[in-house]
Amino acid sequence: MISNRRLIAHLAAASALALTPQAVSAQEGEGSEASAAENIDPQVRSRELTGTFGGQRMSYTATIRENVLESDDGKPEAVMVTTSYVKDPRDSSRPVFFIYNGGPGSGSVWLQMGAWGPKRVAIPSDARDDGAPPYPLVDNPDSLLDVADLVFIDPPGTGFSYLTKGTDPEKYYGLRQDARAVAQIIRRWINDNGRWNSPKYLGGESYGTSRTAMVVDELEGSTYNDVGLNGLILVSTILDFAGREPTPGNEMAYIVTLPNMAAAAYYHGKVEAPSVEAIADEARQFAIGPYATALLKGQDLPDAERAAVRAELARLTGLSETYLDNADLRVTSQRFYKELLRDRGLTIGRLDARYTGRDFDNAGETPDNDPSFYGIDAGYTAAINQWARETLGFETDREYQSIGREPGQHWDWSLSGRNAYLNVAPFIGKAMRENSQLRLFNAQGWYDFATPFFGAEYSLNRFGIPQDRLTFEYYDAGHMMYIRDEDRAKLSADLREFIRAR
Repeated sequence: MISNRRLIAHLAAASALALTPQAVSAQEGEGSEASAAENIDPQVRSRELTGTFGGQRMSYTATIRENVLESDDGKPEAVMVTTSYVKDPRDSSRPVFFIYNGGPGSGSVWLQMGAWGPKRVAIPSDARDDGAPPYPLVDNPDSLLDVADLVFIDPPGTGFSYLTKGTDPEKYYGLRQDARAVAQIIRRWINDNGRWNSPKYLGGESYGTSRTAMVVDELEGSTYNDVGLNGLILVSTILDFAGREPTPGNEMAYIVTLPNMAAAAYYHGKVEAPSVEAIADEARQFAIGPYATALLKGQDLPDAERAAVRAELARLTGLSETYLDNADLRVTSQRFYKELLRDRGLTIGRLDARYTGRDFDNAGETPDNDPSFYGIDAGYTAAINQWARETLGFETDREYQSIGREPGQHWDWSLSGRNAYLNVAPFIGKAMRENSQLRLFNAQGWYDFATPFFGAEYSLNRFGIPQDRLTFEYYDAGHMMYIRDEDRAKLSADLREFIRAR
């Protein structure tokens, strides 16, 4: 899951213990879990379990493991936790899928306990708040364990993973730094489990899609010791960040979010159309045609043309022409969340526009909070802690960081010394051009404002990315489309087909 600045601001069983007694005593305060000068005895917990996935009854081994990353002089710098699910008996010919979430700072709880892990948390599927505990932890027949072994990765500062005391955050919190750490863990898991020649899939959600672009470059493009990949799986994609920030002069932010506004307006009955697909396509064509032209003309836009664009913009978004005129035809997403249902006294969600909330009052310009985040977070936090601690037996005094603040506070977003906007899509194009069998699957929710579907389409249809190896699928929910029962089933079915088609 991707977090903005406001969210960051608010927001087998072989060993007995994860750390030496000295390291445990050091767990006082954020970032001080262990001294860099101390040895860490990595904790490993395994359980043999059974389940039915994709209609197949099977046995599997669940293993949660601490992996220590060291400096060049052998001092522990970071502990990264992986949770793997491997079918029994082990079969090296089976695909393996490496998975993480986004943020940066988001733990893998969302995809693990919501989409593809063997268990999931059962929260309301129809965009209602998850309320108070208990939150049922149920079998997940939509897990992908029937077609691939699964390895969930929590980078430092997410989940139970952390930097040791004295480690410079700049060594791990950044585009390239994070990718190197994740690639190192993937290589280590492949080696330790004898899976060098297994089909391999890599992917994540939200910023995890940006991470995928960086990690594939580390695995396939940075050395001659390549780890070949069969597929990249992107969920709620953000690769080209030009569409993320509506800073003055950046018209792309308004262009790529317009189809999302039309979809949300359709869902809440503010516009009429045969389907969400139909209104989204109308908005796409208008966005890259008359609307883009009008924005680029700036103050040279003739009055008649402005009036025509304003009228169509009102029809597509459900906003009044007066409001659009006052906003100079440029409505930020934050304003849209508040304005669309102001007449009903409701706001809509950022992660999932199906969700609605009530603010302290109805006069503000932007929402108090995101109802599509506070509507789900408690259930997921309870689920991952119950599963990891009680079922898998992981022992730690650390809190699981579903959305960790520390990575985002230190993140290095630069790829070069130039002050240019971030676009990591070319790394995917390079990997696909240099690996003739590498395919890409992209999943988008119609009601996701955090990573708009039109932004993903725009970034992936640029020159240099082989279009014949791309698969796009769309879902009737938002950023985490798997929250909706029907879409979780569709997402898993789509991915089973994608993996089996290698």
